[in-house]
Amino acid sequence: MLTHLDSQGRANMVDVTAKAVTAREAVAEARVRMLPETLQMIQQGGHPKGDVFAVARIAGIQAAKKTHDLIPLCHPLLLTSIKLDLQPDGNDCVRIEARCKLAGQTGVEMEALTAASVAALTIYDMCKAVDKGMVIEGVRLLFFARYREALGRDSEQLDWDASWQVVDHLRLQLLARGGEWTVLGEQNLMCARNQELCSLGEPLADGDEVAFFPTVTGG
Repeated sequence: MLTHLDSQGRANMVDVTAKAVTAREAVAEARVRMLPETLQMIQQGGHPKGDVFAVARIAGIQAAKKTHDLIPLCHPLLLTSIKLDLQPDGNDCVRIEARCKLAGQTGVEMEALTAASVAALTIYDMCKAVDKGMVIEGVRLLFFARYREALGRDSEQLDWDASWQVVDHLRLQLLARGGEWTVLGEQNLMCARNQELCSLGEPLADGDEVAFFPTVTGG
């Protein structure tokens, strides 16, 4: 269901008034591919405009705070934490990771994606004079933290059970543990196998990595 459309198909901001205030967190990433010489110049501080990573980091922070001005149906949010990490990835790429947090009634995935995107654009802007072939790629959301916080852990390693023929079999076994695992009983839960979105009916094999996360709602 497209939550930003009303019953008549008109765009509207989602009403989150009745939602409880909970801890929200999202992480997004982006990559900027460039010539090895360009990355070397950035790392050695040889750019005439100054510290490229520092400027891109500030740009990402500023962008996260302005997300509602850039994307019309996003709610204005009082973010409590915005962190950007920029690191070389090989000899021809910069990886950007943006993490946003708040205690509120709607998620912060758009803020994290905006922060990562604008940080990448800032690198492009600062370096385009010396490298016109740069490519921004891989802008994506990595995870929401609500399930992680409910379970009190980042991951759970399990011994393979031959009865797990599909992802939902694993979910049901975890759900049967009760307690904090009941979050996996939520309607419209989403999942991924080996970092690819999938359905609960996706076949499962020994060694697979499975992630569960809540449906994106709000704005």
